[in-house]
Amino acid sequence: MKKEMICTVCPIGCRITVEGDAAAGEVHSIEGYTCKRGIQYATDEFLHPVRILTTTVKTDRKDAPVLAVRSRTPLPKDKLMDCMEVIRKVQVKAPVERYQVIVPDICGTGVDIVASGKLEA
Repeated sequence: MKKEMICTVCPIGCRITVEGDAAAGEVHSIEGYTCKRGIQYATDEFLHPVRILTTTVKTDRKDAPVLAVRSRTPLPKDKLMDCMEVIRKVQVKAPVERYQVIVPDICGTGVDIVASGKLEA
């Protein structure tokens, strides 16, 4: 399998091509990087892509109907839609502090969904 990507580690934005077998956990070649960080980024993105999930949850307040939330650390990319299904059902009650855990260990990933902002009582 061949995958092309743009490295996001630094502002250069190298166009990197990775060849290998992701299902077997094998990388055969990496081309187009300009630094060692690009090699690590491309390997991780090819074998186990992750993303920070940012979204909102419903609140119990009419004047502030939603609260911004995010994953504390990156989540596996293939779990994002499953996580969103869980988050869609969440409603928080004021007060909520910034970085307060809203959904612990979402979808068994070990990653918490936390408040990005504050919701006053």
